[in-house]
Amino acid sequence: MEPDAAPGTPFLRVGLLYVAGLCAAAQFAKVSVIFETLRAVYPGAGVEIGFLVSLLSLVGIVFGLVAGLVVARLGFRRLLLAALAAGALISLYQSTLPPLPLMLLSRAIEGAAHLAIVVAAPTLITVISAKRHHPVVMTVWSTYFGTAFALAAWVGLPLAAQWGPGALFQLHAGLLALVALLLAVALPREAVATTAGKLSLATVLRRHVEVYTSPTLAAPAAGFGFYALTYVSLLTLLPEHIAPEWRTLVTGMLPLASIAASLVSGATLLRRFRAVTVSIAGFGLGAVLSVLLIAFPGDPALCIALFVALGLMQGASFAAIPELNARPADQALANGALAQTGNMGNTLGTPVLFALGSSGGFPALIGLVALAHATGGLIHFGLARRRDRAVQAVRSPGRDVD
Repeated sequence: MEPDAAPGTPFLRVGLLYVAGLCAAAQFAKVSVIFETLRAVYPGAGVEIGFLVSLLSLVGIVFGLVAGLVVARLGFRRLLLAALAAGALISLYQSTLPPLPLMLLSRAIEGAAHLAIVVAAPTLITVISAKRHHPVVMTVWSTYFGTAFALAAWVGLPLAAQWGPGALFQLHAGLLALVALLLAVALPREAVATTAGKLSLATVLRRHVEVYTSPTLAAPAAGFGFYALTYVSLLTLLPEHIAPEWRTLVTGMLPLASIAASLVSGATLLRRFRAVTVSIAGFGLGAVLSVLLIAFPGDPALCIALFVALGLMQGASFAAIPELNARPADQALANGALAQTGNMGNTLGTPVLFALGSSGGFPALIGLVALAHATGGLIHFGLARRRDRAVQAVRSPGRDVD
C-alpha cells in the first residue's frame, strides 16, 4: 500500500498508534519523574545511577538509524507488536526493583524496544492515513513525548508515592500489553511491505552515509537535533531565571505552549505551507526570541513565546518526514535518523547549556540556544536549495547545475 493510497484515515487506529508512542515515551518518563525515589532504592549507588535515565538515549544515539533499517526489513507491524510485548515484560521485571546492574541491563534492552516503537508507529500512521491528513496526524504524533511526561507526573508521582515505584512500572507494563493486544487486532497485516537484503555492518555504515548526505532523508533529523539540543535543557534551566512570583505558573505553561503550538500548526499552518517552511519559520522565531531574552532575561511572555517556536519546530519536523519521503522504507529511515539526532540533542543539551550558564551566565546559555536555532534553520534552508537544484536538474538535463 502506498502512502497516498489510503482513501480515508482510520483515526481509531491512528489513536492506538499514538498511545503506543505515549508508552514509548513513558519508558523515559517513568524513571525521570521518580528519580529521587529510585536513588533511595539504590542508596549505595554512585554516579552510575544516572544511567537509569541516559541509557535509553545512548542506545538511541548508537542504533537509531539501525532501528529504521531493521524495522523496514523485518516488518513494521511485526516489530511494533514485538517491541510493545518486550517492553511490557521488561517493565514488569523492573517492578521487582532488581539489583542495579540488572536494572541497568534491562534499561539497555528497553532502549531497543523503544527505538522499534518510535520508528514503526509513526511510519504506520502515515501509511494508513490519507495523504491530506498527514500534517495533522504527524503533528499530533509529535506531542507524544511531552504528553507522556505530563501524564507520568500527574499520575505516576502520586501512584509511586502511595504504592512505591514498583506500582508505576506495573502500570506501564499493563498499558504496553493492552496496547499490543489492541493493535494486534486493529492493524492490517498487509499494511507495509518489507524490504529485501541482509543487514551487514557494511550495509549499516553505507546507509548511514547515504541517509545523512540525502537532502530528503536527513532534513527532518538535522533540524530536530538542534530542536532537541534546546528543548529539555530549557525546560530544566530556564525556570531559575524567571522571577519567583511567575516561576511556577510559567514553568507549567512552557511544555503546554509547545504542545499547543504543534497541534495548532498541524490544523492551520501545515494546511497552507510546506512543513519545511514552517520548520524554518519556527527556527527563525526561536533565534529572534532567544536574542530578545538576552536583553530581557526571564521575561515570562518571551519564555512562553520561545516554547511556541519550539512547538513549531517539533510538529513540522515530524510532518516533514512523509512530505519529503514517499516510500515507507524511506520514512522508517528518516524516523530512525530523527530518533538518533533527537537522542543526541537530549543527551548533550542540558550538560552543555548548564556548563555555559555556569561559566558565562545567562547570556552565554541563551546565546547558544539562539545559535542552535539559527543553525537549524540555515541547514533546513540549505537542504531545501539542494532539493530544488536536484528537481531543476531533472527537468533540464541539458543544463549544468552548480
